[in-house]
Amino acid sequence: MKKTVLINTLWICLAWFGIPSVLAQQRTYCNPMDISYRYNFEQLNERISYRSGADPVIINHKGEYFLFVTISGGWWKSKDLVSWQYVVPDKWPMEDMCAPAALSVHDTLFLFQSTFEQRPIFYSTEPEKGKLKFYNRWLPRLPKDIGPWDPALFHDPDTDRWFMYWGSSNVYPIFGAELDHRRRLTYLNPEPSKAYQPMFWLDPWQHGWERFGPNHSDPIKPFTEGAWMTKYNGKYYLQYGAPGTEYNVYANGTYVGKDPLGPFEYAPYNPIAYKPGGYATGTGHGNTFQDHFGNYWNTGTTWLGIVWGMERRIVMHPAGFDKDDQLYANTRFGDFPHHLTTKKWTNSNELFTGWMLLNYKKPVTASSTLDTLRAELAVDENPRTFWVPTKNKPGETLTSDLGAEHDVRAVQVNYVDHKNTVFDSDSTVYTQFRLYASRDGKKWTKIADLTEQPKRDRACAYVELPAPVRARYVRYEHVYTAGPYVAINGFRVFGNGLGKAPATPAKLAVVRQKDQRNADISWEKVPGAVGYNILWGIAKDKLYQTYQIWNDQPNKLELRALNVGVPYYFAIESFNENGVSAVSEVVNR
Repeated sequence: MKKTVLINTLWICLAWFGIPSVLAQQRTYCNPMDISYRYNFEQLNERISYRSGADPVIINHKGEYFLFVTISGGWWKSKDLVSWQYVVPDKWPMEDMCAPAALSVHDTLFLFQSTFEQRPIFYSTEPEKGKLKFYNRWLPRLPKDIGPWDPALFHDPDTDRWFMYWGSSNVYPIFGAELDHRRRLTYLNPEPSKAYQPMFWLDPWQHGWERFGPNHSDPIKPFTEGAWMTKYNGKYYLQYGAPGTEYNVYANGTYVGKDPLGPFEYAPYNPIAYKPGGYATGTGHGNTFQDHFGNYWNTGTTWLGIVWGMERRIVMHPAGFDKDDQLYANTRFGDFPHHLTTKKWTNSNELFTGWMLLNYKKPVTASSTLDTLRAELAVDENPRTFWVPTKNKPGETLTSDLGAEHDVRAVQVNYVDHKNTVFDSDSTVYTQFRLYASRDGKKWTKIADLTEQPKRDRACAYVELPAPVRARYVRYEHVYTAGPYVAINGFRVFGNGLGKAPATPAKLAVVRQKDQRNADISWEKVPGAVGYNILWGIAKDKLYQTYQIWNDQPNKLELRALNVGVPYYFAIESFNENGVSAVSEVVNR
């Protein structure tokens, strides 16, 4: 006991006196994921510069994780899902890889790009070293416009059969094809027009969440994409993304079958991963994988769309299968800090740290401001608004007044590429800043310093402090980012207040509309609340879905993500800087 107290006291002293947090091992992560997002070359001729990452696939291969992301020129490797090292491959398609398929079988990692033409399947037994070889140099071409775009490779270990799934269209369905391992994973049926078959189409008339647009409000025909296959308990879960990457409702769904090529049935609980509210909205087009401890995770894509329509970041959420073999992902507080797993967990909610957002729309000041790009735009939890100082030079500051003393545990600093001129993620592209804390706004203590860490680019820099720091003010001091401007769209301070959690919201009312895909939800606002989580699902113990609403927004919501003919259960909780309320009584509609 004395040793534990001594260690904790030491960490508190180290944090307070400015010893950088790099000395402590990071135990948490926060979405969007903190990786070195690469600059995209596609708009080079138009001189449009932006970092992006989308369509992630994380593969657990020989005790190490490998992350593949659209148009990134390579991949990342990690031992712990938080510290990602970029790997430069020894060969790579000139056009790069969009939405790559990756698969680990025994000692071999397979890799295949999206294409409408003939392209190779790569393999590697040393992906940690960037070593790639050709497995199938020239996969046959399929009929025009069929693909395979957004592919996924799947190996059934019980039958030793191999498959590919794909689809990215608002015209075509998700397709599937069996592959012939004896012929280097070419299509089992050599006739191109018979090599594949449809798996399923979107049905937005029955599935409200498959409707296009923000909050499913646009009549345009929705897109399906991002196929992925997971086998669990003898069943095949064919997953897909919909209805469009550029909206807050981008989600993952699943069909379930008893054979890898179906027939498939729409799962009663859908979508499986959905996050329409909060800072990092959207979680569509990713994959489902298991970590070293057997826990499931679901990855996805969150949209920025500031500089370019396809400017995105990536996220991951704890996932799993419940007692009824229902696949789900937990997005409750999905962009707040979560624990990294060190064992098999029994409830995905136990990964939430309980560290709350401390500075939502709190007073904030800046050393300088360019035009109307004001400091308060960095703390409004809108990823498409941002603060820009007059110059990109060391010493520019952004100071957040938390309103009272809190225990600060972590800070996330998110950047965007405002009028940037960078088009290559070379050695000049890296991120450096310092963080300071103060109780009175006069005496400041350094609590983190990225100049004392190895240089790397961090568009979504997440800094976990080794111990809580009592402070009212938190300051960002700029040191370096590449390009003519520094632009911050999220200065997010996490920790715990010293007061009480808010009360449970009262008078939750839910009315299903004549169109059963929609429900009108209202509740009574809670004094002192910062926001609310509307929870719903297909049973009282299956409230897997979350829609986060801020307290300064109306206390009503038209939820347009429901499935026709399915009864739902609803509840609500409130939260503030101090914690989360108890969940309300459940309402069945």
